[in-house]
Amino acid sequence: MATSTPISNLNDLVSAHAHQDFAQLSLNHTVGEALDSLRAHPPKGRIVYLYVADTDGRLSGVVPIRRLLLASPATPVAEIMVGEVVAVPATATVLDACEFFIQHRLLALPVVDGERRILGVVDVELHTEEMTDLDDADARNNLFQSVGVTLEKGRGTASASGFRRRFPWLGANLAAGIIAAFLSGMFEDVLNRAVALAFFIPVVLNMAESVSSQSVSLALLALHGQRPTWKYLFARLRGELVTGLFLGLAAGAVVGLTALAWRGNLRIALCVLGGIAGGVVGAAVLGVAMPTVLRLVRLEPRVAAGPVALAGADVITILLYLNLARWLLG
Repeated sequence: MATSTPISNLNDLVSAHAHQDFAQLSLNHTVGEALDSLRAHPPKGRIVYLYVADTDGRLSGVVPIRRLLLASPATPVAEIMVGEVVAVPATATVLDACEFFIQHRLLALPVVDGERRILGVVDVELHTEEMTDLDDADARNNLFQSVGVTLEKGRGTASASGFRRRFPWLGANLAAGIIAAFLSGMFEDVLNRAVALAFFIPVVLNMAESVSSQSVSLALLALHGQRPTWKYLFARLRGELVTGLFLGLAAGAVVGLTALAWRGNLRIALCVLGGIAGGVVGAAVLGVAMPTVLRLVRLEPRVAAGPVALAGADVITILLYLNLARWLLG
């Protein structure tokens, strides 16, 4: 039965838990030389990843075992390695390492110094005393969920740390609210001419925010367990643009018809329809873009994506709504 790392150890430096018994290949070797080296000096533990280092011990890449076994013996290791390697800095804590495990869904992480020299490797055995079946997808998902539970418990022991981690992103919502207020003030003349426009501001903003939240949630779900690419991002944006347009037109039509029946003013109804349709499209695109972009730049999207996407949706929607009103009612 696997046991969890005690919460009191989560603030330890991860370098204190790194082990030296890992498989390392030389950047200058061929595949044949790398295999000979592994046979001559086999690691005592399980081989999870094969890390490649240069002559100074700096991390250069990682080689999937399948590539190593199937490549020609004369092939240079540099040609089959993956150059982008997720590594944990030696100054990171065990809690930070848990974040890396959850975000990147890796079973082991190299620990490096400031010059990316490999100091050791830390793996999921830091959290569990036994490794699950690497080929069992369900077992791996359960393993990462278990790490996630410990991670959340560790965060819960430091409320000040949680505040510092979350409040800066909530500041995006505060800033957006203040900006929206100033923008509304800039259109005071329009609002004075058609006071009914102000009645619909809450629902116009609420529709954009709701769609933005949906898009963020779906994007995070789609990102679970995979590393996105810019090509993936553009494909998702195209799909979400169409979905957002349909959602915006449908919701805008419902509220616009309500405004027409209530106020009897076609132009106000068109303002509401256009404001909701445009705001929802922008919100949907932002909701998909923010989590994916944050993951691409190696930031944690779960805390940051929601507030930033909502803030952007508010500003875009209020600008579209009031500019459309000025144009139609001016």
